[in-house]
Amino acid sequence: MPSLSIDQKEAVSKIMYWFRNKTDTQQYISLGGYAGTGKTTLIGILRNKLSVKNKSLKIGFASYTGKASRVLQNKLIEKNAILKQDTIGTIHSLIYSPIVNEKEEIIGWKQKDKIDRNLIVIDEGSMVDEQIWNHLLSYKIPIIVVGDHGQLPPIQGNFNLMQKPHILLHHIHRQARDNPIIGLSIQAREHGFIRSGIYSDYVIKYDKNDSETQNIIQETLAKSNNQSLILCGFNHTRQKLNSFIRNSLGFESLSPQNGDRVICLRNNHITHIFNGMLGTIIEINKYDDDWYEADILLDDEKNQYHGLISAKQFGHKTGLNFTDKRSQIMKGDLFDFGYALTVHKAQGSQAKKVVLFEERFNRTTDEQWKRWLYTAVTRAEEELIIF
Repeated sequence: MPSLSIDQKEAVSKIMYWFRNKTDTQQYISLGGYAGTGKTTLIGILRNKLSVKNKSLKIGFASYTGKASRVLQNKLIEKNAILKQDTIGTIHSLIYSPIVNEKEEIIGWKQKDKIDRNLIVIDEGSMVDEQIWNHLLSYKIPIIVVGDHGQLPPIQGNFNLMQKPHILLHHIHRQARDNPIIGLSIQAREHGFIRSGIYSDYVIKYDKNDSETQNIIQETLAKSNNQSLILCGFNHTRQKLNSFIRNSLGFESLSPQNGDRVICLRNNHITHIFNGMLGTIIEINKYDDDWYEADILLDDEKNQYHGLISAKQFGHKTGLNFTDKRSQIMKGDLFDFGYALTVHKAQGSQAKKVVLFEERFNRTTDEQWKRWLYTAVTRAEEELIIF
């Protein structure tokens, strides 16, 4: 077992006590921790401790996105912390079932009546919306929620599962501190400022006033790919970046084309898509003046999206909010070009390489700015370029 910090030992003790003695009166317990505090390590240790007392315990490990669930799975396998009766996947695969038509095509999703688990462990808890959380609670199964309480709150609504975690991890481990990305995340969270400089071969902040920076920006954007996240603060910057990258890739039309990268802008529990999901258009055709019919291969998701998407949304500064006036039912879904994203939209995503354009709104408080910058920096897994 790895050496645990004092706050990790206390967290394990509190969670184990809760699971053995308090789940009848307290259905869930939440654990918050900054990047580098060892949250995933703790999940693995808890799994192994629980198996000592109950070898038949069935745990459902789940994250909001497919990519996050795969990262969690790989880390737990590495720590030998999964039993054969456990499941790991998205929250949606855990609690929803597909509705299929006579052609075996998925046309919607419904909540499962019950799930065969004794404990649910949710990773990336800050991404869970209120509706999904209420669905999770409805099974009356104990839940451990783990997440980063330093990130931005959800952009829509007032629900924030990680606003006041029951337990907090504060200690940044030495091996994490040696990672320049973690080092910059600490700077961002504590000071709201990152100095220009070369922090490693793959972590650099460029001086905006340097004469060469503009050329470096263009070269960096031209090299972006599906393994990269291009992040900014303003929607008008996002539009300009999307346009530049599409031109670099050879897309001449302003309308979406086969092969375009897109991002979902609104949850739709029926079509099983959620705000912030990224994907690539496989097929797109005009349905009428306002809508396209599209097939989209969503990143790290098993099922391909098929449906109507708004033509007006592409290139629009904000998310549209309209309904079919005759039926007051949404006719389709909202997607936009997904080469560049605002940091708020990227909360559930991570990438090997992140390119960040620092942009602060005039009315942003110092605390809000620290959270914005911290969230942006911690999207990067290996490489971080800041302009």
